[in-house]
Amino acid sequence: MSTSGVPVSRYLFNSVLITAASVAASILVSTAAAYALSKKRFKLKKTLFAINTVALMFVPIAVTIPRFLVIVRLHLMDSFLVHILPALVMPVGVFLMKQFTDGVPDEVIEAAQIDGASDLDIYWRIVLPMIKPAIATIAILTFQATWNNADTSALYINNETLKTFAFYLTTLTSTASGANIVAGQGLAAAATLIMFVPNLLMFIFLQSQVMSTMSHSGIK
Repeated sequence: MSTSGVPVSRYLFNSVLITAASVAASILVSTAAAYALSKKRFKLKKTLFAINTVALMFVPIAVTIPRFLVIVRLHLMDSFLVHILPALVMPVGVFLMKQFTDGVPDEVIEAAQIDGASDLDIYWRIVLPMIKPAIATIAILTFQATWNNADTSALYINNETLKTFAFYLTTLTSTASGANIVAGQGLAAAATLIMFVPNLLMFIFLQSQVMSTMSHSGIK
């Protein structure tokens, strides 16, 4: 039980739910955007990709104030969506997916179109299976960013039942450190281990795909 009266299991449940939803949503948006930017023809296509490329230069801390203003305007404070929606805007995900999608032969897509396949069929049955290494890499990056994120709970959430496990551990370790230096160091080490293990398991599970991504990037 935490000092706020909220069970620790609630924080853990929030983190698992938010991380799973963020990973799934990030993959869906990144792959769909990459397919459109790589294989479809429409106005402002190059402009949109250029904007995404420029966005790679901005670190998260640089957009904290604009993000806060947008979240307030959209009335997303104190909601699960405030944890998930920012994960959809992942420039590195769109960039990496687009580079991989460029490698899908146009002839294969044209043949599928001649056979009567819709854009959804091409996206689901042809493009996604061919960019699995990039999908695995984005899954790991999104997982790490979301699972370890305590800032969203601190900045945008006032309701304790909507905060994450990462925020709880941060609060717990800072409280213990102030009360007892030795106990605080031990608790901080335990918290770090708890946060690190899921990241390690995720990487081990998808490492073969990530290595394929690195090989592809090296060849390109």
